[in-house]
Amino acid sequence: MNDQLKEFRVSNDAMNDPEELQRRIADEGYLFFKRLVNPDRLWELRREMMSMIQQVGWLVAGTDPMDGIADINMRYTEGDNEYSAGYAEVYKIENFHRAGHWPEYLDIIEKMVGKPIMPHPQKIARIWFPKYTEHTTPKHQDFVHFQGSYDNITCWAPIGDCPIELGGLAVIPKSHKVDRVLDHHFSLGAGGLIVDETEHEDIDPVWYTTDYEAGDALFFPALTIHQALPNYTEDKLRLSLDNRYMLVGDNVAEHMLTPHEPSLLTWDDIYPGWQSDDLKYYWKSYDNPVVEKDLSFGEKGRAEAIEMARAGNEHAIYALKRGVKNSPDTVAPEVLALLDELGVEV
Repeated sequence: MNDQLKEFRVSNDAMNDPEELQRRIADEGYLFFKRLVNPDRLWELRREMMSMIQQVGWLVAGTDPMDGIADINMRYTEGDNEYSAGYAEVYKIENFHRAGHWPEYLDIIEKMVGKPIMPHPQKIARIWFPKYTEHTTPKHQDFVHFQGSYDNITCWAPIGDCPIELGGLAVIPKSHKVDRVLDHHFSLGAGGLIVDETEHEDIDPVWYTTDYEAGDALFFPALTIHQALPNYTEDKLRLSLDNRYMLVGDNVAEHMLTPHEPSLLTWDDIYPGWQSDDLKYYWKSYDNPVVEKDLSFGEKGRAEAIEMARAGNEHAIYALKRGVKNSPDTVAPEVLALLDELGVEV
């Protein structure tokens, strides 16, 4: 392991001790389990999802989809229209959505929070290409993106093995104890927002991670600072589950009741191919207050991107150019004027 990265504490010893799990997550801001789920279930899901990823052209034709050999000429990321087109096909897979409801995840989360929980309907698959490290998910707190409640729990799980060089998740233990949403700034990468943990004296900026294996799972609350590590492999696609869970009765942000935005889908687009009906609109049977999405985090990031682009920052210019390309009808006139002023073709 990289000398600058420390190894997770494994909490399998406390799996049947709810009080200890609650103590650990309150103190450390994460819980990590080895093989919480039978690895065979993840390998089965991997074959189904990677087969679809190969069908949309992101894996080298003729290779075993289980190997995840990426066509690096097809590198896309969240925010690209080309990514949305392929992601939509993966997002329709019923078993991908069912994975967020596996009892192994639900049971351990209820133990660690001590209350009934509900999975957010917005399930997320992370599909990360190699040799595209500038688009790696930056350091952040989940609350700025998913909102609702500080008590929301994220579950990140690799769909297959995920050694460090493939780019798993890393966290800063105890960083949730800041008990506030920190200032986030513009960044390239999924979510488009980054936090500088070194600016805060109440955070010890030491990162923890592991060489993940199929069946492993990492859990943390909405204020824990975390990031994806870069995918440094030559040709391997990284595939993972990224789901969130809320206490029943807590606030849920309205956008978390919709499909993940990069899919550009509605539930009516997703459900027709499913074999069972039990998970369709399941959240409507819960009485959770729905709150509006707070747009201020994203608006601040976009304003910073404009100023950084004006100063010549290449990542900011790229982000603005991509926004014009992908959503020309919603781009602010000042962005178009700035890119024209900078001589950037869109």
